[in-house]
Amino acid sequence: MTLRRMDGVGGGDPAGGESVDGSGASNEAGQMAARILLVDDNEDSRTVYRLILEHGGYEVLEAATGPDALTRARENQPDLILMDISIPVLDGWEATRILKADERTRRIPVIALTAHALETDRARAVEVGCDGYLAKPAAPTLVMATIQSRLGLPGTITT
Repeated sequence: MTLRRMDGVGGGDPAGGESVDGSGASNEAGQMAARILLVDDNEDSRTVYRLILEHGGYEVLEAATGPDALTRARENQPDLILMDISIPVLDGWEATRILKADERTRRIPVIALTAHALETDRARAVEVGCDGYLAKPAAPTLVMATIQSRLGLPGTITT
């Protein structure tokens, strides 16, 4: 699969058709949007980061708990997961560990997006299998640059 960053916000195929995967997520040139699973139990935080991601042209899936994140990752096979660590039922550490042990999801990059900002937290993120680490609040340009780098996509968000 070749991922290409969408340059526009929203929209489906201008010809009115569906995308190859049936999600309808493509830009005006018909390019497929990378799909990001945003995992955070705080609705305000999810809203802020969803808007950042959508502005950058990504399709955003959301989950508020660890078990919901596991289900969505397995069912939707996102291109990348932004994982809060302090989520209910099953925390982000354990959810990441499970995702990385599962053959179906182990290749999905997981970036910790968390208020846990100590050096020991960064080390633990690496230990459980996170592919990147962002401390909240993370600037939109840093979020986008981290995602683009992890997905191997060129370009930056413009403000």
